[in-house]
Parts: sequence; structure tokens; C-alpha cells
Amino acid sequence: MSAADTDVQKSPGHDAESVRGAGALLQAWRLLRRDQLGMFGLVLVVLMVGSAIFADLIVPYEPSQILVGPRMGPPSWEHWLGTDHLGRDLLSRVVKGGQVAFMVALASLGAALTFGILLGLLAGFGPQWLDNVFLLLFDGVRAFPVIIFGLATVTLMGPSLWTVVFVVAVTSIPIYARIVRTQTQALKNNEFIVAERAMGAGTGRILGVHVLPNVVGPLLILASMDVPLVITTEAGLSFLGMGVRPPTPSWGTLLNDGYNYIRNSPWPVIAGGIPIVITTLGFTFLGEALRDIFDPKLRKDL
Repeated sequence: MSAADTDVQKSPGHDAESVRGAGALLQAWRLLRRDQLGMFGLVLVVLMVGSAIFADLIVPYEPSQILVGPRMGPPSWEHWLGTDHLGRDLLSRVVKGGQVAFMVALASLGAALTFGILLGLLAGFGPQWLDNVFLLLFDGVRAFPVIIFGLATVTLMGPSLWTVVFVVAVTSIPIYARIVRTQTQALKNNEFIVAERAMGAGTGRILGVHVLPNVVGPLLILASMDVPLVITTEAGLSFLGMGVRPPTPSWGTLLNDGYNYIRNSPWPVIAGGIPIVITTLGFTFLGEALRDIFDPKLRKDL
């Protein structure tokens, strides 16, 4: 039989898998459309993420530019959210600060997921002594409050954007690793895993082909719900002067500047707080809706 004939025979199976995948996504979209809070969260997430991606095209003024005009000015047609104590446009700084917030969230959660999955698989599938060592390591890291650990790390490494990414990633790795460890231990004694071992499959193939696909889905949903927590951590460190350094716009530095001049105008505090609230609501509503859709035990229509 020629290679062409083999491809022809295989193509219907691949097409069927594609149809099944597209059907599952379509079904998930239909379920999401029924959830009003989920759709509301999706709209907020698209709004915030889109404004961060296209921030350079959206901002009406240079975020760090000191403008000639009223300082601590109220909202107006020229400055929709007002101006800060240096006369900078608050709307431009809020939109540009979204880039910093989501960049920290993407980098830190990406690193935390990568190392958390790797360590969780090793702890759950490895020998008992290795599991005990990893558990001790996870508990040791989680014993430190995030802010206290962040302040100590910033004191040693110096305040910067990548220091914040490091702090968030290190403190998040044990959370994801524990979840992966628990699910891996629940799967490793299943019949299909035992059958794979009996057929001579290696550990790498079992983890990569059979265990990993079963743990990644719930983990991604959990990570999406952790985005507001990461953004709040970055804002908190920047508010304390331990995160993003001026003149780089950040929602935390906006809150810090607004707090120092709150007797003159409340608008900088409002401008720095609103995007954090919107982002938290959006990712929380969307994450809960996705969890209900993809977790059969929580799906409302069953």
C-alpha cells in the first residue's frame, strides 16, 4: 500500500477528531452564552486585555509626559479621568499601566505553571522520599506571607518589574504543584496507566501522553482565576514603592500618588482602583463560568 493510500485512509479519522474538537468548543460557547455573569466577565476581560494590547494606539497622551495645564484636575473632555500631581493624563497612565499588570501576570503565571506542573508530576509519580522532599519544600515556601516574602526579596534584589515577576512565580509554584501532585497520584494507579506500564511504556510517555492532558485543563482555569491576585500583588508592591519604579505607569503607583494627594483630589485614587476592580470581576466571573462548563460535577444543565 502506498503512502498516499495510507494518508487517504487516515484523513477521515483526523477529520472526525477535528469535528469532535470543534463540537466541544461550540458546546462550551453555547453554555457560556447562557451564563450571564460568565458573558459579563468575558466582556470585561476582552475590554481590559484588549486595552492593554493596544495601549500604544489608545492612549491620548504620552503617559509620562508632564502637560501644561491644571494639576490634580478633575475629569474633563481633554482628560477623561483628570490629571495627577504632575499634570500627567490619568487615562493614559491607567491604560498603559494595564500593559505592566498583564505582562507581570502572563510572565509570572507562565513560569509558575511550567515549574508547578513539572514538580507536581515528579512528586506525584516519583518515589515516596522524593514526594516528601517536595512537600517539605512547598510547605516551606508557602509558610511565608506573599507580601513579607516580596519585601524581603525586593530588599535583596532591588525593586524592579522582574523582581515582582520572580516573587509572584515563586509563591505560586507550590499551589499549582500540589494540585498536579494530587491529581497525578489519583491517576497513576488507574487501569489504563497500569496497562501502559505492562505494555512497556516509559515514565516520560505515561506522564506526557496520559497524565498531563488530564491535569492541564483544570489548572489553566485556576490560573485564569489567579490573574486578579497576581495583579493585586503587583499593585500592592508598587504601592509600597517595592515594585515598578517611576516614571513607568502602574496601577499601584497611581494609587500611591493618589493617596499622597488625596486631600487635593480623589480622582487619582479612583483612576488607580477602578481597573483593579474591573479586572478582578472579569476574571472571577469568567473563571467560575469556565469551571462550571468544563467540570461535569459542577455543570448546571446535567
